[in-house]
Amino acid sequence: MASKIRNLIAQTRTETAILLRCIPATAVSLFVVSVISMNLLANKTIVQTDWIALDGGILISWLSFMCMDVITKYFGPKASNTIAVLAACINLLTCLIFYVASIIPSNAGDYTELDSILGGTWFILLGSTVAFLVSAVINNFLNFAVGKAFRKDPDGRLAFITQTYVSTFIGQFCDNLIFAVIVFMGFAPVFWDGFHWTFIQCVTCSLTGATAELLMEVFFSPIGYRIVKKWKAHDVGREYLDHMAGKSGEKAANAQK
Repeated sequence: MASKIRNLIAQTRTETAILLRCIPATAVSLFVVSVISMNLLANKTIVQTDWIALDGGILISWLSFMCMDVITKYFGPKASNTIAVLAACINLLTCLIFYVASIIPSNAGDYTELDSILGGTWFILLGSTVAFLVSAVINNFLNFAVGKAFRKDPDGRLAFITQTYVSTFIGQFCDNLIFAVIVFMGFAPVFWDGFHWTFIQCVTCSLTGATAELLMEVFFSPIGYRIVKKWKAHDVGREYLDHMAGKSGEKAANAQK
């Protein structure tokens, strides 16, 4: 068992190293920036009524899901999950740096408001991290599964938009709902003087947010489709694709023995 775990860790490190050499830096950069921005914007509730509530994270979360859809389409769900974990880790490191900056005293002025933003709230960070990682796995594997259903033209425009629309809506709904339940139903009533969302608000927020993100995906998906086509035309990431293809072939050969 120990040897299997060591082999799995070594294999994961090798695959991750190859992936990071092959995946375009712009896609990773936009992905990481969107995840960090979501964490900051989630601190602000934009709208709250008796039946609906929205936080600022919906303004940028569409970008992270579009990046995941593009990466999943070209490199596969495992690669997209790997980049999602990387983005979450960088986000946690950034939050740590922000927190350290917020507690360093200054005699140059009153930075109370800035410190409160940089310091963040631990349960918002917890909720956003859990929600993001769970929804990323759901989005990526659902995107891949829907794409497999298109046997006639799997790389066509119809296949791409169907994959992105279905996975984005369901993934965003799960992301919003998990975050809202953890933060605004679980921790906020205790740490924010009784402020909370009801379950109906959490559900309607999740549905409204998912719908808004879907509309943005509809608007921006042509860009994602062109990116995938451009990567394919330039044979981007051939080392990683060949490595994963060889690994799949090896598994198939072992299964036949």
